[in-house]
Amino acid sequence: MGTYINIGNAGFQRARNSEYVDKSGLIAVVNSTLFTERQFSCVTRCRRFGKSMAAKMLYAYYDHSCDSRSLFADLQIAHDPSFEKHLNKYAAIYLDMTDFVAKEKSDDIVRKIDAALLADVSKAYPDVAVEEEDWLMDYLLRVSIATGEQFVFIIDEWDAICREFSPGTKAMDTYVSWLRRMFKSQQAMRVFACAYMTGILPVKKYKTESALNNFIEYSMVIPRSMARYFGFTKDEVRTLAEKNNIDFDGLVKWYDGYQIGNEPSMFNPNSVMQAIDNGYCTSFWASTGAYDAVAHYIGMNYDGLKDDIIKMLAGGRCKVNPTKFQNDMSVIRSKDDVLTVLIHLGYLSYSWQKSECYIPNKEVAGEMVNAIEDCNWTEVMKALQASEELLEATLNGDEEAVARGIDMVHDEHTSILSYNNENSLACVLSLAYYYAKNDYIVHRELATGKGFADLVMIPRKHIDLPAIVTELKYNKDADTAINQILRKQYPAKVAQYTGELLLVGVNYDKEQKTHQCHIVRVNK
Repeated sequence: MGTYINIGNAGFQRARNSEYVDKSGLIAVVNSTLFTERQFSCVTRCRRFGKSMAAKMLYAYYDHSCDSRSLFADLQIAHDPSFEKHLNKYAAIYLDMTDFVAKEKSDDIVRKIDAALLADVSKAYPDVAVEEEDWLMDYLLRVSIATGEQFVFIIDEWDAICREFSPGTKAMDTYVSWLRRMFKSQQAMRVFACAYMTGILPVKKYKTESALNNFIEYSMVIPRSMARYFGFTKDEVRTLAEKNNIDFDGLVKWYDGYQIGNEPSMFNPNSVMQAIDNGYCTSFWASTGAYDAVAHYIGMNYDGLKDDIIKMLAGGRCKVNPTKFQNDMSVIRSKDDVLTVLIHLGYLSYSWQKSECYIPNKEVAGEMVNAIEDCNWTEVMKALQASEELLEATLNGDEEAVARGIDMVHDEHTSILSYNNENSLACVLSLAYYYAKNDYIVHRELATGKGFADLVMIPRKHIDLPAIVTELKYNKDADTAINQILRKQYPAKVAQYTGELLLVGVNYDKEQKTHQCHIVRVNK
């Protein structure tokens, strides 16, 4: 057993010994790329989304130094026509870049990586001599010619060097040249059955790395056919919740909300598994290691970024163009760049159909609030902290306190909460009632007509609180808002709800710039 080659299946064996969600269908996707023009894959997703687990699974499947049949016999891949064809058929090399980046900071890091790989691989082929000037690719080509062997090369955290060393440095230039020599040359098709790289950022736009455009990219923005393998699906999480007797609705609130490609509801897999092990839901996001970067990027406040972050905290969505980003976290030039980085880091989800981004769930929202606090956005923090008092005042029927609370949000955020359309009104209420998301599912329902918007809050399961329906009006009165709710026979989200209701009518006086509130408690 080697260090980088012929390392066996122990890594995936440990996964199978633990609670395991079957993602082996990914193997069939990779199998379909072998010996084709798509044989080089760069699969990037945010931290704690199972990159290394997938890499270990693939290695266990391809490595010809071990017998992994029993590890896959009860998994989805065992029923795929390609299963037998490629099972344990290849010389496989596994490189985790973080192992080197953690201990080596010199410009010679790439040469040291290559030398370590060359020394290990050469032990597996004692009949093929290493020549004095050999780099790894030179030796692999000679092995392939001598033995007919073709390799599977798996690189975990390929962009660790790119995150540690700046563009234009000797280390980065050498790394780019090394990748090009390994995978872009004419010999690469002869040497490799496939290459599979994982990381956080796509590879294509790293300046001279454009020469690596033979890699097919699968990312948080464009996951292609791998979307369902980027996280846990709702059905997979429901099965885990039932098996482990943990509240499924809590898992949804905390960890659901990612749209990845055409998959509309994906969960953070690491957080789900930690919640199951922990026995309850809480935030595990701070341990991802990206928090400082997020606070830094938010603090840049490019082109109204602050307003967009506030809007997303309130449950809204923002337009984003991810195509301009250079896939380099050290080169951030615009709001679109910041939002795209946050998508790749998992702090935002991305809807490709509408080119919009949004905060996916409670766990991420909490970390975003922490980042905002570190950016000294004091007026935002005041509004968020006051939202608990606003909800309590609403539940207690304290109309004056509710009006004052909404006044405060409006006064502090006039830049986006300009009260010139229904979206702005809904944003006011959503931000003001931010705390309510702990106990309520919050729906923003934009009604037809001009000058009003609904906020509908339905209590989560096992929460003994009334539903809240809020209506806003311009320059009329709060009773008019209440009457409008009744005339509409309640919004659609309340139609199936049978418990107690609070009808909250709010009027905004545009001249006085104040709100009036009327609260009616009814049994539906």
